Amino acid sequence: MVERYSREVMSKIWTEQNKFNNWLEVEVLAVEAQAELGFVPKESAKNIRAKAKCDEHEILEIEKVTKHDIIAFLTNVEKYVGEDARFIHWGMTSSDVLDTALALQIKQASDIIDEDLIQLEKVLAKRAIEFKHTPCVGRSHGIHAEAMTFGMKFALWYDELQRCKDRFKLARTQIEVGMISGAVGTYEHLDPFVEKYVCDKLGLTPSNVSTQVIQRDAHAFYLHAVAMIGSLIEKIGTEIRHLQRTEVREAEEFFSKGQKGSSAMPHKRNPISSENICGQARFLRTNALAAIENNVLWHERDISHSSVERVIFPDSTISLDYILNRTIKLVDKLVVYPEKMIENMNITHGLIHSQKVLLELTKRGVQRQEAYVLVQRNAMKTWDEKIPLLENLKSDDELMNYFKPEELDNLFKFDQVFKSADFIFERLGLNK
Repeated sequence: MVERYSREVMSKIWTEQNKFNNWLEVEVLAVEAQAELGFVPKESAKNIRAKAKCDEHEILEIEKVTKHDIIAFLTNVEKYVGEDARFIHWGMTSSDVLDTALALQIKQASDIIDEDLIQLEKVLAKRAIEFKHTPCVGRSHGIHAEAMTFGMKFALWYDELQRCKDRFKLARTQIEVGMISGAVGTYEHLDPFVEKYVCDKLGLTPSNVSTQVIQRDAHAFYLHAVAMIGSLIEKIGTEIRHLQRTEVREAEEFFSKGQKGSSAMPHKRNPISSENICGQARFLRTNALAAIENNVLWHERDISHSSVERVIFPDSTISLDYILNRTIKLVDKLVVYPEKMIENMNITHGLIHSQKVLLELTKRGVQRQEAYVLVQRNAMKTWDEKIPLLENLKSDDELMNYFKPEELDNLFKFDQVFKSADFIFERLGLNK
């Protein structure tokens, strides 16, 4: 991922040096396990632990000759360890190191993402409660529908985030899996104790069965969980982009002092964070598709997945971390205009209350289709003549046979909307 869209805390996890350090830890732990079994002298295991190290630049130079990254890595480690290096990588295959270390890197990245999700959850809850009773218009097909509260938008995102967290937690349990099982997963030259020892020390779970690799369905599921988080973030960004449109302007991104919106037009304040979030969510989905393609390999293994994973895992986790943090700031500092929400609701001159009148007529004995005709003819008059719906209704003698004027007035209030918001927030546990 380009530096522009990276946070250092996440980028460090995907550096070459950290990758090699993880490889080294897998190898050293495997030696220690062999020492526990009595295969490796304990003094040799201690010596390996004390001396083993690796250098990114040296490894890459060696790889230019070997054309094999693990052999280059082992060659470099042997330089520092000396004679006891003969015990390193004993009975193991490259993927024992690669897949187990990749699971460790993903675990490290996931810990950061988990913290990001918690912070997003907090800010969504805070803004939901803040605007719980702020009336705004709901839109379906982009057209004014009925009144709702602005806090319900945040509550909806908060609820979806809970499902994202659940999916991500499950994906973590499936991908944080290691293996030390040998060339084709048979443990022919290894005791399964080595695998368990290494995985326990790294906080991983041993794979139930492997070939030469851990199966890639878990990797695909993980990146789909990542993509679904991205989809939620894109949903938030898309909503804010619509709300910031000049003709709507019910909310807008915080615009800092000295910030510029356009090289040509000094007046512009554009929703750049929301647009950036929406853009990056697209390749999170693309990477999830690539991960599915990686699941089918020839026989016990080929390396067609390897080159893909060197890109999609760093890029997806770095991007998700970046846009999660950008969304946290976006939501936390979102500028909201309640007065504009009221103004926009009034654009349709009360039409958003039409269903309440329809339902009240049916309560009073009018057949639904007849009631629909009564309300619609007044609604169409409001559309065409810009006369407030309440005024048209009160002028309709046939309809007024069922109402007193003050009863119609009460139907044009937001009391029930607020009551419904209270119920929804209570169910979500979003209460002060």
